[in-house]
Amino acid sequence: MEEGIRINKYLSSAGVLSRRKADLAISLGKVKINGTVAQMGDRVMEGDVVTYDGKPVAAPASQRVILAYNKPLGLVCTSKEADKDSIFRRLDYPDMLYYVGRLDKDSQGLILLTNDGELANSIQKARNNHEKEYVVRVDKEITDDFVKGMCSGVPLKIDPKDEESAKRLTKKCSIKRTGRNTFRIILTEGMNRQIRRMCEYFGYRVVFLKRVRVMNIGLGNLPVGEYRKLTRNEEETLRNMVSGNDDM
Repeated sequence: MEEGIRINKYLSSAGVLSRRKADLAISLGKVKINGTVAQMGDRVMEGDVVTYDGKPVAAPASQRVILAYNKPLGLVCTSKEADKDSIFRRLDYPDMLYYVGRLDKDSQGLILLTNDGELANSIQKARNNHEKEYVVRVDKEITDDFVKGMCSGVPLKIDPKDEESAKRLTKKCSIKRTGRNTFRIILTEGMNRQIRRMCEYFGYRVVFLKRVRVMNIGLGNLPVGEYRKLTRNEEETLRNMVSGNDDM
């Protein structure tokens, strides 16, 4: 922090507010630096005391952590640790973490977990078109028409639970057939239960779904239910990819 960190980023990195809400709080005079009301664009230097609504804000961790976690079947992505099936009830990790991109209860594979809320938000922004790769098995033989249709865009309801919900085409994606009824698919968006719903549109039912890559991070041989810290190179590459899409 030789040149300090912008006050809105400081608040979001500390997990107190999103950057947008931090901007609002600053404009309303709810944030102070060393007792002085903060202004938009102010920077927090090493040793400064920041308060929000009169309460001190702990400095963001000097070492942000990003974990690759192999989510087992049967667990859900929720921040509510009271949920008996929450992924966070199975993790033995001392810091509060955010999950980056959901996997439903019937799906397994790679989830990124981090205590850097701003990074999590940036990765998940749909406009950034970050790649996510999945291995999928369906209940019957895959045809050329199925592959072509999936790649070209599928009309799905924006809200699958609302009968009156409008439909929109999914973004074009990449599919590689790997067997009679298996394929790999790369998406750049994350609609609710998207792959399952895309397959259902063509009369297929997903019987196995595993995410194996998020951007530059691969699942590799990480055992089910285990996590690992990203390597320095993986983290640097990931942050560079994100900063190319967003003002970090």
